[in-house]
Amino acid sequence: MHKLLPVALLAGISLSASPTLAQTKRAFTPTDIYKLTTVSSPAMSPDGRRVAFTVTTVKDAENKRHNEVWVVPTAGGAPVRYTSPGTESSSPRWSPDGAWLFFTSKREGGKGTTWALRMDQPGGEAVQLEQYPAGSTPRDRRFAVWADTVPGDTLTDSTRKATDPFDAMGATARPPFGAVTKPIDPKRFDGRHIVDMTYKTNNGGFLPNRKIARTYKAAQLWMQPFAGASTKKKLTDTPYSHREVAVSPDGNWIAFVADSALRSDSALQAQRDSLGRLPYDSTRDERERNDDDIYVVSVGGGAPRKVASARGSERSLAWSPDGSRIAFIASPTRTASDRIYTVDVKSGAVTNVLRDWRYEPDNVFWTPSGDILFTAPTGGSTGVYRLAPKSGIVTQLVSGRRRISGLTTDDARSRIAYVATSLTAPTELYVANADGKGERKLTSFNDKVNSEIAWSDAERFTYKSVGNLEIEGWLMKPYDYRPGKKYPLVLYIHGGPHSAYGENWFDEFQNLAATGNYVLFTNPRGSSGYGGDFTYATRGRWGYEDYDDLMKAVDIASVRPDVDSTRMGVTGGSYGGFMTDWITTRTNRFKAAQTDRSISNWYSWYGSSDAQGLTEFEFYGKPWDNPTLYDTLSPIRYVSKVRTPTLIVQSEEDYRTAMSDAEQWFMALKKQGVPVEFIRYPRSTHELSRSGEPWLLVDRLGRLRQWFGYWLAEPSPVTARK
Repeated sequence: MHKLLPVALLAGISLSASPTLAQTKRAFTPTDIYKLTTVSSPAMSPDGRRVAFTVTTVKDAENKRHNEVWVVPTAGGAPVRYTSPGTESSSPRWSPDGAWLFFTSKREGGKGTTWALRMDQPGGEAVQLEQYPAGSTPRDRRFAVWADTVPGDTLTDSTRKATDPFDAMGATARPPFGAVTKPIDPKRFDGRHIVDMTYKTNNGGFLPNRKIARTYKAAQLWMQPFAGASTKKKLTDTPYSHREVAVSPDGNWIAFVADSALRSDSALQAQRDSLGRLPYDSTRDERERNDDDIYVVSVGGGAPRKVASARGSERSLAWSPDGSRIAFIASPTRTASDRIYTVDVKSGAVTNVLRDWRYEPDNVFWTPSGDILFTAPTGGSTGVYRLAPKSGIVTQLVSGRRRISGLTTDDARSRIAYVATSLTAPTELYVANADGKGERKLTSFNDKVNSEIAWSDAERFTYKSVGNLEIEGWLMKPYDYRPGKKYPLVLYIHGGPHSAYGENWFDEFQNLAATGNYVLFTNPRGSSGYGGDFTYATRGRWGYEDYDDLMKAVDIASVRPDVDSTRMGVTGGSYGGFMTDWITTRTNRFKAAQTDRSISNWYSWYGSSDAQGLTEFEFYGKPWDNPTLYDTLSPIRYVSKVRTPTLIVQSEEDYRTAMSDAEQWFMALKKQGVPVEFIRYPRSTHELSRSGEPWLLVDRLGRLRQWFGYWLAEPSPVTARK
């Protein structure tokens, strides 16, 4: 990573060094969210002439987001909407010959969610092609191969009576299979009956109860030719599932990932269930694992052959152009960095071709010359890279202070397309040659809003923290910045903790910068994008060195002549909510706090969340395995020290960080006389701030402005004299 500025020069960076002319653009307001367009899910046609993508807008009057599929020529020209504005459509993908554009949509009268538009001749209405193959194809596109369960392969409960007295009950109210108790009157019971450990998910809500014993449908290999009206053919019949299916370029072999011992899905689940009940054991739980391996099987049938035994779980299989090697991504342990490997299909020799490159790849694409294209986050930015497998040399092809997503290529690997965003630019679609040259912006959906609003930029800086670890941070200047004036500052803390902030447009930062605040955001240890060692440096130590990383950034920013260190706030969501609570138990330097999706008590969180596996790994066991750690890392234990006015925001249907933790924090602050307000949003999950109802998302942004605007306001001269 390139260090842009020495820490010692931070106080003299351009944010405060040059005068600012009067703003010709206005400040961002929360309702501007309704005017923004989000571009996502690009898919380049096989011939490289067109890119299909999803366009998401907000229908303010209907309080909803609207998705459409658009297409734009890579040579330039206006993008065109290809799906009806009266339906929801997204996730476009091309048929191998480019004749059809498939997309996802729920439409009246349809079967399933896959629809298609004709692209090789004058088109018409979208149709459903139930028999069209979809999957991995050889070079000549004769057929497709994929993995799926057997249609209609559902076991029935032979003991079930012809007339089920509970059939009319709600899906979560009816007695689950194996339950001891039953409702006295099925027509009157409208509660929920729970016996399974996994009974709710953050976005899925409460899950329907099982009517029969748990059954397993292993995903089998299927093949179907494109020519004629050929029907699909099931190639395997095994008790284990096939995943990550990839056909060799010559069409003779199928590679897939499966259990390292080809154990049945039911046996694997039984093992997971058994291990899940055991206390944490470092010898067992920290060792390198070999859960999955890569196999090949002839298209004509026969027994699968294990290509090699490699540590970790392999994914993203890709055959080399000559069919001699398979590239894949894996890591030997949960905390190790992902690497790109290649395996020789004949000898089974596995090579780490990415070697000790610090960062972690997202995907792999072979080029005709035998190099590998991939994208990777490098701290707060994302780039497109080329890897030479023989030498291990990594060359950056597409760079810049921005984040890139959705890399897609043509069949010849001569062009690439991707979505890009920067701190001052919402998402748009770009195209470039495969070597990264000739980049052009293909869409301009946000040009109008960009011309109206003065987006605040941020200066990137790095600094040394505990253990001499380098941390990346950004300082975003206030709207209408004027030299000689002091501004309040708000520290933002990301979630995860293995998420990361970076070089992308973000409504929350712009929201507070627009009201005259400096916005400070960093990626403390525990963040992703810096390699496995950095990401998992906080295991068992949440709130310790990561707290120091955050406070050192505040120390650096607070001594600037244009920052008022007496008017600073702190905010964050999820892990950031936990850390906001934690910070206010350890220091009173912040004049206001806003905690979102917070965790105040790890004991209660564990029993109410849908993600217990997070702390079972991060805190070395369950609460009863490691009670001291769960207790000492719970902010509620130290809540008597909190004096910081706090705004609490929580979603009623958040099953990741449940309402109970926010309720405990609110009551504890209220009982101590700490100024506190508690906002509970209906019909909302853990994703409220990202994809929640537009009206509620905008309301939340407004309340953040109001809260920090009130508590961080500059004292009036009369107040100051008092």
